[in-house]
Amino acid sequence: MPRPKKNRSVLKPPMFTEFKPVGIPSRALVQTYLTLDEYEAFRLADHLGFGHEEASEEMDISRSTFTRLIEQARKKVAGMLINGNILTIEGGNIHFRKNTIRCNSCGHMFNIDISTTITKCPECNSDRLQNLAGNFGHGRCCRGINK
Repeated sequence: MPRPKKNRSVLKPPMFTEFKPVGIPSRALVQTYLTLDEYEAFRLADHLGFGHEEASEEMDISRSTFTRLIEQARKKVAGMLINGNILTIEGGNIHFRKNTIRCNSCGHMFNIDISTTITKCPECNSDRLQNLAGNFGHGRCCRGINK
């Protein structure tokens, strides 16, 4: 029986969670799922250029675990691009350190610490806010986990 997976630290939720080829109905495509920890590994290594050691420290995981995550993420992203699959980002054993809030009135987006609660948009004072971490079922569970 494998031991339970340790929660991985993810800086903040992704801005976009689904990608698909244009002009093909979703029902005709194969679904590929990228977990949030695979997304974070991909973001750190391939977008920000972190080395495996630095990225593993950022995610609070071992270097070997990071290497497995980045290999899985790259294979899934490549398969999506080559085969024209839908790529959906969801799931994984993670905790966010920061959150992104979107105002549904004015469109303003801003980052806050995961432990911060905000009820009004700093730009337009609207209370129509969307908590992106909450879209993944995170928010209160991540409080106190911050690095």
